Amino acid sequence: MRQIKFAAMAMMAAALMISGCTTHNNVDTTKTTAIQPAGKDVTTSDLAQGKAQFRDANYGLAEAHFRKAVELKADSAEAWMGLAASYDELGRFDFADRAYGQLLKVAGRKPQIVNNMGYSQLLRGNKKKARALLLEAKAGMTDPTVVDANLALLNKG
Repeated sequence: MRQIKFAAMAMMAAALMISGCTTHNNVDTTKTTAIQPAGKDVTTSDLAQGKAQFRDANYGLAEAHFRKAVELKADSAEAWMGLAASYDELGRFDFADRAYGQLLKVAGRKPQIVNNMGYSQLLRGNKKKARALLLEAKAGMTDPTVVDANLALLNKG
């Protein structure tokens, strides 16, 4: 009796093993390359997400989105500005300097950029360099309200 049970179990195990080996023939191999990608621009999405995270003071998440945006579109001045500002807020001034360098290559030396560079120096405690950059930015702006606020911060500390 024991031998019959053992033989039956052995046959069942063999049947399962064999059937397990043949299931790959039932795999759906339909090509899916005809499915179109999502319609939204990933760069724009990351740029918008970066701005939203920055506004919410989630600088690490902002940095990740801005970094992805510049990786996808290296000539996006807005993404480089956001990335540099995020690095400033994270205290990663070495990376901020690199991002500002790329930003200057992409957009040129504009007053808004120079203002942010001055604020970056202010965050580092480099008052002399911050003042020079902020005064340069102020000279080129029609509305120097933001620069004046940064200069007030500089004069406070």
